[in-house]
Amino acid sequence: MATTCGLRTLKNEPVPLKSVSVEVGVQGHVASVNSTLQYENQESNPVEAIFIFPMDSNAAVYRFLARIGDVEIEAQVREKEKAKEEYDDAISSGQEAFLLEESDESSDVFRLSVGSLPPGQTASVTVGYVSELAVQADHALRFCLPAVLNPRYTPAGSKSLTAEVPGAQAGDVPYTLSLTMDIYSPSSIQSVESNCPLTPLEFFSQDKTQAKVSLSPGHQFDRDVELLLYYSEPHQPMAILEAGQPGVQSGSLMGDAVAMLSFYPEIKTEKSSHMTSSREFIFLVDRSRSMNRPLRQSSGKQSCMKITRDTLLLLLKSLPLGCYFNIYEFGSHYESFFLESVEYTQTTMQTALKKVKSMKADMGGTEILPPLQNIYSKPCLPSHPRQLFVFTDGLVGNTKEIIDLVQRHAHSHRCFTFGIGEGAHFALVNSMAEGGSGHPQFITGSERMQPKVMQSLQFALQPVGRDIAIKWNIPAGITVNPVSPPVNMLFNLQRVIQYFQLTDQNASNISGSVSLHYTVEDKALENKLSFSMKPKTDGSMLLHRLGARKAIVDLEGKVRAGDDKSARERAVELSIQSGVSSSYTAFIGVNKENKEPVQGPLQRRNIPVGGSHMCNSKYFFEQTNLDAFTAEEEPEDPMMEVIGLQRADGSWDLQKSLASILGKREEDMAKSEFSSVWATVLAVLWLHGHKAEFRDEWQFVATKAMTWVRAQSGRGDLFHSFAHVRISLHTYCDAVFGVIFSLFSFPIHFWI
Repeated sequence: MATTCGLRTLKNEPVPLKSVSVEVGVQGHVASVNSTLQYENQESNPVEAIFIFPMDSNAAVYRFLARIGDVEIEAQVREKEKAKEEYDDAISSGQEAFLLEESDESSDVFRLSVGSLPPGQTASVTVGYVSELAVQADHALRFCLPAVLNPRYTPAGSKSLTAEVPGAQAGDVPYTLSLTMDIYSPSSIQSVESNCPLTPLEFFSQDKTQAKVSLSPGHQFDRDVELLLYYSEPHQPMAILEAGQPGVQSGSLMGDAVAMLSFYPEIKTEKSSHMTSSREFIFLVDRSRSMNRPLRQSSGKQSCMKITRDTLLLLLKSLPLGCYFNIYEFGSHYESFFLESVEYTQTTMQTALKKVKSMKADMGGTEILPPLQNIYSKPCLPSHPRQLFVFTDGLVGNTKEIIDLVQRHAHSHRCFTFGIGEGAHFALVNSMAEGGSGHPQFITGSERMQPKVMQSLQFALQPVGRDIAIKWNIPAGITVNPVSPPVNMLFNLQRVIQYFQLTDQNASNISGSVSLHYTVEDKALENKLSFSMKPKTDGSMLLHRLGARKAIVDLEGKVRAGDDKSARERAVELSIQSGVSSSYTAFIGVNKENKEPVQGPLQRRNIPVGGSHMCNSKYFFEQTNLDAFTAEEEPEDPMMEVIGLQRADGSWDLQKSLASILGKREEDMAKSEFSSVWATVLAVLWLHGHKAEFRDEWQFVATKAMTWVRAQSGRGDLFHSFAHVRISLHTYCDAVFGVIFSLFSFPIHFWI
């Protein structure tokens, strides 16, 4: 069942939300955000404004402040049902009240209710939260302010919070956004990039560790705002200690010190080891109709579906021999290419490629749960660890149900996810990967999907760190307890963050150390950090709140799984103690200073959210010309044409289509028993010479090709074949020859 998506507010009347202003403070890898929403009731009756908006699912929402005229109301965290009762009682008696609650279905959707605003009254609401910044494939730190809340596809019989609020087409969102970011980095700040226009980066220190940047004036809040922060040393391990809150009893999370540990383990492997790697790969591909939209709103080219097809082609060509694979496609229903995973051969690869090339975004809604259930119902193959790759724009309503399913099968597979396009469901994409011990990637703006997918393929093929333990070397008498759930796997140079509570810790200038222990292919490894035992005392409580959020999410998962009967009670207790929101609590604020009840019939106004031009709803597709919505297709990329001609074993056959792309005549190329070897070498040379900037995308293809060529080099008659070759390769530079010929056992004069 798809949620109905309207285009205007109820009765097409004015909307009270006027503007959104955001202040962001970044300290290293952590962002502290304060968003202020300005309201004005321009109607002749009191209104109740309902605003449903997206939020980073990993964010710890800890502050909710309302101002009505000169009155300031600091909201408190209460058990959700009690908070709702207090809110309803307040507005029914004519009092001004505010309620902020997290969706039961998805942790990245919040509902803000502003009740009983008198005619002509202005009000502002400030929401404060902290979150960790995600590390991207190019080592940038990603801050995203979600503005697009698409009505989400919800299975029949389920409730959807997003169904309550109409969307707005691009240009119809009646409020604007201002955003300012102050950055404090442990290393120099190299640049800040964004999908939105920015003011010039302004530095406040000679070493460029402090800077400020803002959105250019007049930005309309109709899409996600993404900022990418580039540091000179983005992978610095660190241990930070934060003092407990003054006046709070020791022994509680907020009363004790909290430590945040950040490691970047380096797991070295042989470059060609992936070619002999045994894995089972399952690709789960979204074919819902929203995948027809262009990846970039500003461009009519390259639909999300087209980019996904190209990426699947590249993946199929990059898989190692000896692996097994299958492809599932889903929408309102699902299908699989094969009844079960099949061995990767030339025949099965060609069958899959033919199906991939015919993929269209024409399967209706986004029912991702049924194909996942089918995948997990099939037994894993012995000695072939399962790797699940999920491609989606992620517009679903039953997020927590999906995440719980992935987590229940975390022991049997790893899950790598790809959120495609602006407005991709962050909570779904991020939490599926986290729950499945994989890695999430987001593809927006001008980014190419292929290098990010290849990075995840590299993670899937590399050995991982297991048997993880953290050991402390600190003064006697200090008790250390984990706050966040343990990590199951470590990836090469991928950040791992853990939070710990330190009881009976007294401020001192002595040093302590902590070490991360793990094994890689039965080899024991260790990473060690030293740090000062004197905690920072700036009063921000950032680490405490981030740690509390991790613990709350873990407890909520245990409640849904039925593993711990006391988990819900502990989650509520921790939420109230830390002031961090949960699915079982809500923020409530009531203006009790207003002695006079607000007069007049109360009108409800649902405020439209941005981005319904991308909504995945039945209403939208019935009312919209799909031809106008579908992205314009671009001509085939020559690089993808070359890769598309490669065989499963890594070789290329000598054929007219390959010669044409390489700029050669077929009769000029070697026609011998070893023409495939020559064609393979030429193809790899062409990639090095013409597509060097895309090396991250074709490196697996080239490595597989070179492995195949080496396997042919033991045959002595191969030398004679190439002694007769007369073809000019002088268009390629010496550096390219150095790279290629270093892989061969042949003298260079046999090739030119």
